[in-house]
Amino acid sequence: MSTAPGWWLLHVDMDQFIAAVEIRRRPELRGLPVVVGGSGDPTQARQVVATASYEAREFGVHSGMPLRAAFKKCPDAVFLPTDPAAYDAASAEVMGTLREFPVIVEVWGWDECFVGASTDEPEALAGALRAAVLERTGLACSIGIGDNKVRAKLATGFGKRDSGSGAGVYRLTAENWVEVMAHRPVRELWGIGSRMSQNLNELGLSTVSDLAAADLDVLTKRFGPRMGAWYLSLGRGLGDTEVTDVPREPVSRSHEETFATDLVTFEEVAEELRRIALTVTREVVAEGRSVQRIAVKVRFTSFFTPIKSRKLPELTQDPEVIAAAALVLLEKFELRRPVRLLGVRVEFPRA
Repeated sequence: MSTAPGWWLLHVDMDQFIAAVEIRRRPELRGLPVVVGGSGDPTQARQVVATASYEAREFGVHSGMPLRAAFKKCPDAVFLPTDPAAYDAASAEVMGTLREFPVIVEVWGWDECFVGASTDEPEALAGALRAAVLERTGLACSIGIGDNKVRAKLATGFGKRDSGSGAGVYRLTAENWVEVMAHRPVRELWGIGSRMSQNLNELGLSTVSDLAAADLDVLTKRFGPRMGAWYLSLGRGLGDTEVTDVPREPVSRSHEETFATDLVTFEEVAEELRRIALTVTREVVAEGRSVQRIAVKVRFTSFFTPIKSRKLPELTQDPEVIAAAALVLLEKFELRRPVRLLGVRVEFPRA
């Protein structure tokens, strides 16, 4: 799709989606702190928060936090188990509603998508989309408007800050990029986490304006030619303008499992790893896929999480071949500490 005048990118992001879906089917929970994760039992070990309602977030509860920690911060919260089937169905409702408009919808997950549209009034379109989703599904969303995906994605964050006032829509383009973003820390850019932010800070690049004016050679030397150029473009707010409604083909499948009791012996680890490898391989083979590469993740009780991978000699659909390859990779790990998590990722050949 070209960037002709009137072509806009809208990023639709559902508000507290998982919690909102749970509250939708349990209206009596509205206004209460709600925490969703694992089995919903905060007394069980090694379960984490999938999402928390805004009321629970006020107590410091956030995604990825152990349920036990969430209970300590907010013991009066309502704890619920995750229900992926319900979130699949709710997401389909939202995306179906958006597709009724003359737009292109590119789904990025349960709770977000990019919408491409030709319009002279993007704010009016965003308002109509928000109203339709709320009326049809009872779920609220914020929408960022941009002249590319990077700016639209970042704009959504500003829309969420305004959602309390009923706005929930924000526009970020080349025209106001410097005014809005130049003074902000690089950490606020899409795709830059705390570790990368620290790496950029070590180069004297603390703000978005610093990154936008950085020397490409310096970035390339530190991060490589592809990533160096990407970080420079990110600082300038540049990004993709294409939106497609063609589902993206998955390039891999993975399974991870955190164990209630640590695995201590090599035999225990090998047995569980073999089981996980067989499970994930049988799933992808049932879909008619072949495996080209395998990776094994091991998380120790210290939370050190190395990953090792290898390319297979040839494509295979044999679960036993994948399991054997996983065990070969396991031999490369130094199992000096108990293991709390194992994961297997199988990768498919690219088209």
